Amino acid sequence: MALGKYSPEEIELKWQDIWKESGCFQVETDPSKPKYYVLEMFPYPSGKIHMGHVRNYSIGDVVARFKTMQGFNVLHPMGWDAFGLPAENAAIKNETHPADWTYQNIAEMRAQLKRLGYSYDWRRELATCRPEYYKWEQKFFLKFLEKGLAYRKDSPQNWCPTCNTVLANEQVEEGLCWRCDSEVEQKDMEQWFLRITDYADELLNDLETLEGGWPERVLTMQRNWIGKSYGAELTFQVKDMDETIDVFTTRPDTLYGATFMSVAAEHPIVERLIADAPNKAEIEAFVTNIRNMDRIKRGADDLEKEGIFTGKYCVNPVTGKDIPIFVANFVLMGYGTGAVMAVPAHDQRDFEFATKYDLPKQAVINPPELHDKGEKLDAGSLTEAYTAPGFLIHSGEFDGMPNEDAKKAIVEHLDKSGKGKMAVNYRLRDWNVSRQRFWGAPIPVIYCKECGVVPVPEDQLPVLLPEDAQVRKDGKSPLPTMESFVNCDCPKCGKPARRETDTFDTFFESSWYYMRYCDPRNEAEPLGAEHLDYWMNVDQYIGGIEHAILHLLYSRFFTKALRDCGYVKNAEPFANLLTQGMVLKDGGKMSKSKGNVVDPNAMINRYGADATRLFILFASPPVKELEWSDQGIDGAYRFLSRLWRLVEELEDVLTPLTPAAHQTPGSEAAKSLRFKEHDTIRRATRDIENEFQFNTVIAAIMELVNELYQVKDELKETEPAALSSAIATAVTLLSPVAPHICEELWAALGHTAHLTTQSWPTYDEKALVLDEVTMVVQVNGKVRGKFEAPNNAPQAEVEKLALELENVQKFTEGKTVRKVIVIPNKLVNIVVG
Repeated sequence: MALGKYSPEEIELKWQDIWKESGCFQVETDPSKPKYYVLEMFPYPSGKIHMGHVRNYSIGDVVARFKTMQGFNVLHPMGWDAFGLPAENAAIKNETHPADWTYQNIAEMRAQLKRLGYSYDWRRELATCRPEYYKWEQKFFLKFLEKGLAYRKDSPQNWCPTCNTVLANEQVEEGLCWRCDSEVEQKDMEQWFLRITDYADELLNDLETLEGGWPERVLTMQRNWIGKSYGAELTFQVKDMDETIDVFTTRPDTLYGATFMSVAAEHPIVERLIADAPNKAEIEAFVTNIRNMDRIKRGADDLEKEGIFTGKYCVNPVTGKDIPIFVANFVLMGYGTGAVMAVPAHDQRDFEFATKYDLPKQAVINPPELHDKGEKLDAGSLTEAYTAPGFLIHSGEFDGMPNEDAKKAIVEHLDKSGKGKMAVNYRLRDWNVSRQRFWGAPIPVIYCKECGVVPVPEDQLPVLLPEDAQVRKDGKSPLPTMESFVNCDCPKCGKPARRETDTFDTFFESSWYYMRYCDPRNEAEPLGAEHLDYWMNVDQYIGGIEHAILHLLYSRFFTKALRDCGYVKNAEPFANLLTQGMVLKDGGKMSKSKGNVVDPNAMINRYGADATRLFILFASPPVKELEWSDQGIDGAYRFLSRLWRLVEELEDVLTPLTPAAHQTPGSEAAKSLRFKEHDTIRRATRDIENEFQFNTVIAAIMELVNELYQVKDELKETEPAALSSAIATAVTLLSPVAPHICEELWAALGHTAHLTTQSWPTYDEKALVLDEVTMVVQVNGKVRGKFEAPNNAPQAEVEKLALELENVQKFTEGKTVRKVIVIPNKLVNIVVG
């Protein structure tokens, strides 16, 4: 076939039609074949893909194509994270319905992804807003409810007044809503929760199984979020009241130094403590103010410590002394018990609080240097809390004991009197899955005055979201006022009842979608065992670091919970994780507000999908940030054009050889080309398999093309087979990155089978052994010449040949050769002085 002019759009549309017609990316469950499941995190249907999408999906596409060429049965699906606040808020802003907005955006984004030539099995496409999808998560919820993993309770919640919904702790970022940046308030509400804390230990321990496959940074973030800590649970009796306060502490060794008690504003005991306080109104105003503060700020080290005395005291269980009870702004109900025994001499927050309110400090840990001299730490001399190890003082029978040993000894002593016990605490809180918004999957529960909370029977699923509802401009859900939705009959007694009007948190949908891809058209069950057993777990997951806690932690929990409900067998969803870097422009993250957004459509229209993919993969390693460069994408286009011209120029002499087919080079030029060809295969294979270093893979292919240009005139007359073999190698290796142009060039070489059906090339170790190698010679670090030497020649012979070069002698004449450094088969560096 005659190549003609390189026209990216024409070629790309042509091959996309051919791929679609052939069904080459469609895969089936086949236990006779080794499987590979590669998945990029699916997108919100926001309307247009951005360069971050292009990078994410291009990385995944190269992996999918590479693994297919290696002989794997590759599952590479795509779908849409279509429910939730982003779509609903955008629809309200654009004065349209969330359903119309979402389905229109899905159509536009699907077309964009297809235009980029990604190798998705589009038959498996799913959208989480479709009833045939969310029907099954409603069923999962009913199973969780049956097993006690789902429950409802009244508790303080993060409330976004702009989005008009509660937020999980993970969705509050520095006191602001993760979606709209509004300040988050605290609000008491009855909500649905999932007991993710039941899996805290397993979620923590199983991180060890992911080491080597997940970035260490992500593993650390998850460990910190779960936040397991060992300590003791101690009981303080409230004086003159039939009340006790339980505290969790990691420092029971400091109990003798506890001089006051701090409780969270949300603690249920506060109301009882201040019931008869003369300044009750003042305390209540303080409590309200603290409850509305951001939790993150309340836990920050630099927070100005504030509190108010409740008028009540509790008794230190080891000293018997009365200690005042304060409500303090730095104590959180979400960690431990919501109460902290304050030891100002040995905790900096307590120290600052005690200093501000002139409360006593008692040193009970003595620094080793004072212990050795027989002296004791004076708390009055402290300018900050002493938090280092030491020996106990002012601690009764435990005096002189190393503080680490005292931790266990003091708790064992309290355990005998029922005032304390060893305990484990977690930072992780149960997952609030209720959202007071319209655009989400309805929670399948009915409320009956006679029967209470009643699960919707499975044969009545799905509980359909009424897509004809009129969405409110203020974001409040219309569901509570829709009688046609709310009013129903109780499944148990048949009397009038009301549906739950909260919808699921959108992370509910994204916590299991990867499983549904394995069997997406199954109408009888959510997860067909045969397909799930074959495809799961995901071999390579790709997405942004911003999902390290939210999505990834919830998905890990969901997998374990579904396992315990009998749906799946594996304990972890993603064997390997790649977190790609952001795409930057002018040094900052691309955003509309900064005016630095690059439109992928514009780049595709101007340069083609292949050049866009090539640049986005060549400019930086996948895990690093990528700085957009107009010159860079122009360079990518020029390289593809250069490869095109090479094949066009040699078209008459090229034959349809497979990669690395030329075995017997007759000239030095052919021998050198064969070495470069096999070395490129070796480097490309190694660098893809070693952390997906696509940038160095592309660089190696570019070097091979440069070599082809250097030897083409000599070899096209004498050894055209060497050129055919090397060009076939270059085109095949480049095809996962720039698949359209490579298919066209492959056909131009005379091949009738499509490149998508070809195997990944393998290199011959013998081809990497040259009879002679080119040695570069430096004098004092500057290149002064080159020469040919036998491969692996003795060092003495290499030194002699280097020193005999005329230009080298020019720069060494009259000087003393102090050292000759030889890097075998590469370099000679002569040091003179």
